Amino acid sequence: MPELDTIAAVATPPGRGGIGVVRLSGPDVPAIARQWLGRCPSPRRAQLADFRDAGGSLIDSGLVLYFPAPASFTGEHVLELQAHGGPAVMESLLARALGLGARLANPGEFSQRAFLNGKLDLAQAEAVADLIAAGSRQAAAAAARSLAGAFSRRVAALAEGVLRLRVHVEAAIDFPDDDVDFLAEHHVVDELDRLAGELLSLRAETGRGAALAEGLRIAILGAPNVGKSSLLNCLAGRDSAIVTDRPGTTRDVLRETLHIDGLALHLADTAGLRDTEDTIEAEGVRRARQEAEQADCVLVITDDRDDDADELPAGLDSLTRPVIRLRNKCDLSGREPGPLPDGSLRLSAARGEGIDALLARLREQAGLGTGEPEFLARRRHLDALDRAATAMARGQTQLHEHAAGELLAEELRLAQQELGMITGAVSSEDLLGEIFSSFCIGK
Repeated sequence: MPELDTIAAVATPPGRGGIGVVRLSGPDVPAIARQWLGRCPSPRRAQLADFRDAGGSLIDSGLVLYFPAPASFTGEHVLELQAHGGPAVMESLLARALGLGARLANPGEFSQRAFLNGKLDLAQAEAVADLIAAGSRQAAAAAARSLAGAFSRRVAALAEGVLRLRVHVEAAIDFPDDDVDFLAEHHVVDELDRLAGELLSLRAETGRGAALAEGLRIAILGAPNVGKSSLLNCLAGRDSAIVTDRPGTTRDVLRETLHIDGLALHLADTAGLRDTEDTIEAEGVRRARQEAEQADCVLVITDDRDDDADELPAGLDSLTRPVIRLRNKCDLSGREPGPLPDGSLRLSAARGEGIDALLARLREQAGLGTGEPEFLARRRHLDALDRAATAMARGQTQLHEHAAGELLAEELRLAQQELGMITGAVSSEDLLGEIFSSFCIGK
């Protein structure tokens, strides 16, 4: 790790508060402290200090904390100034820190340095931002467990198992003239199948963690006038979408986000699916189908009064996303709301009847129906696990059907690489930039 310059930032949210914190990290922290405070504070002890500007005028008095490297969050020398949390005070303290030789930190740069200095792996660093952004107690608790390493340990253990099997397979390739066929051993077959099963299990748990962290993307689809916009308004608790008896009112995608029992629902109300010669409405239909392919779950609504309410609207029979069938307008059909034997739900969006059953079904779809997940996760983790699982499945095919050791070893290498992308054991500058740029400035 090359020596970096010294950075500074306000680590508390903008606005007014009882306490505000300015944080510095880097090799020049001791020198800056001596020049600013007249001394380098004792390590890890809160001490009272006067904070003065370049002309010697008092900015504020408060507490100062010094963490010498490597025993700090970033692994570098860290200085934290705690003062009254007014914007003018924070701006003056930050300006003085910059005047003494520090530079303004980039978004997430403190956490990035913690990762680069080996204080956190990449998944733990992301958990810092997730803990700050947690919108529920469940999400905060899961993020804290991720920060403590619960998710990273699972990934690392799986990656280590893949590595051990890869070493065994490559050894068999290197010694082809041995009397023993290593690839034919039950150990290789059983271990490969075991690791593939563990990977799928971890993928399922990670999906629950990602749903808690990022929520479900839900597309609401159906023919015109079946109640898509009414359902959006019902779930949002306000008149977000225009509701009329005229077909084709919704042309573009309308979006709402709400939180139900700790689960974020990102709803997309779409144009009614039908053949139309109206250019604008046809574009809305195209966007509706596109929205369905990008969603985590699709709500397909039909009118409970229609004889063909059990059939999917045209063009939806090829959907690859999970579908929840809703039979709306039971207040007009005269039937009772609730689950039906075929798995669909009968409800009335206009009256809010049957909505509780729908919300329970959505929590089940997110994997949160049986308790909160062990850890929080992100969509990029899911993508990496999906690619690793695909590589493992191809490896199983190469072993079981072709006994191709070289190709099996390559698939194991790819799976190991994808697992390493999660924790940062394998990373790229672009990936790090994308991840840490989403953090707040002082973190």
